[in-house]
Amino acid sequence: MRRSISRQLTLGLTAILLLAGLLVVQTSFWLLEHGVRNYSQQRLQVQSRNLLASLIRDEDDQLIVNERHHDAVFLQPFSGHYFVIELEGTRWRSRSLWDFQLLPLPQESFAQGLIPGPLGQQLLLYTGEYRYADSKIRVTVAQDYSPILASFRRAQLIGVALGFVVLLMVLLGQRWLVRKALKPLENARQQLLQLQSGQRARLEQQVPEEIQPLVEQVNRLLVHTEKRLKRSRNAVGNLGHALKTPLAVLTSLLARPELQAYPELLASLTEHLQQIEQRISREMARARLSGEALPGAYFDCEQELPSLIQLMSTIHGERLQFSWQAPAQLKLPWERDDMLEMLGNVLDNAGKWARSKVQLQITQQGPYIVIHVDDDGPGIELQRREQVQQRGTRLDEQVQGHGLGLGIVRDIVDALAGTLTLNESSLGGLRVTLCLRLP
Repeated sequence: MRRSISRQLTLGLTAILLLAGLLVVQTSFWLLEHGVRNYSQQRLQVQSRNLLASLIRDEDDQLIVNERHHDAVFLQPFSGHYFVIELEGTRWRSRSLWDFQLLPLPQESFAQGLIPGPLGQQLLLYTGEYRYADSKIRVTVAQDYSPILASFRRAQLIGVALGFVVLLMVLLGQRWLVRKALKPLENARQQLLQLQSGQRARLEQQVPEEIQPLVEQVNRLLVHTEKRLKRSRNAVGNLGHALKTPLAVLTSLLARPELQAYPELLASLTEHLQQIEQRISREMARARLSGEALPGAYFDCEQELPSLIQLMSTIHGERLQFSWQAPAQLKLPWERDDMLEMLGNVLDNAGKWARSKVQLQITQQGPYIVIHVDDDGPGIELQRREQVQQRGTRLDEQVQGHGLGLGIVRDIVDALAGTLTLNESSLGGLRVTLCLRLP
């Protein structure tokens, strides 16, 4: 499964920013709300002490609450500010409670829970106990906390909206930075594609230091492979030229009168010398066909097949008609030299047995490349088709060749994890089918 570095970085950073943002926002609001609640509790504590100071004695020496000594908000019904004072069974309630029964919390000192109040209000309570004239007084003060909660909810919505805007801006900036940072990798990928298609010989060395060793190793491997290919081609050419002179000498010796007395020996030597000369000429022609191909270059059908067909026509003479058919702009994602060797051997083998024509057809069927080579020769019997795929096996010793063609093709097909099958051709001869799965 292919994975994009840019996509992984984007998804990873998005997840991290979301989690970090939510954690920071929630923590900030929790700390802010906790601070506001503590501040409100302190205010309620101050109000409870002020209410304690509002207790006075009337003419009958009874304790009463002097309304002039506390805030006016305790006089307005359901104003959101309430109190209850309890002293030895006597209970005073603020007018703002009206007929609502405020139940004081049983805990002493701070009580930070919210309880239901009149008109759906959420009340924050403070209950304090004091000593007054050797008597125990409990003062409960409440404040409507709903407006503060509503303000926090609005602030949370605004904060979340702003957070998403900031997150979007950060992601856009991050995407731009990632693309800029990964641009050398994209350039290297494009260069590799150009290298595979034969459009360049080396990768550029001006790359970030993180991928500098990789680029250097790839270029070093390309140089090494190119040198080995050149040495192999030169060796084939040198070998062919080196054998040309001894062959010419041997051929001239066939005209000596001493050999005329042995016609069977003369015919056998002549035939084998001709086969050697044809084989050398064929290999030298193929070496010239490979030319200066870049290592790792893909096989471009429109570029390579015409010269390959022309070579086959030159080798087998004008008596055979070679033709080819392939989709426009089809490039096979395998080594150019391997494809030339494989197709060259199949076409060469078909040319040895064909009477008048050989057809090459390349098609793409889903994830497979299917290659058909048809000839109008005698074909091969069903029980002997598997036998001829083995290296060195020949069905007719009178036909030129060394029995290497289909064996070499089988080796290349196996290396490419493909299949080779032999069937009857619509032309009357043999159909060789190569099926290769696209990487």
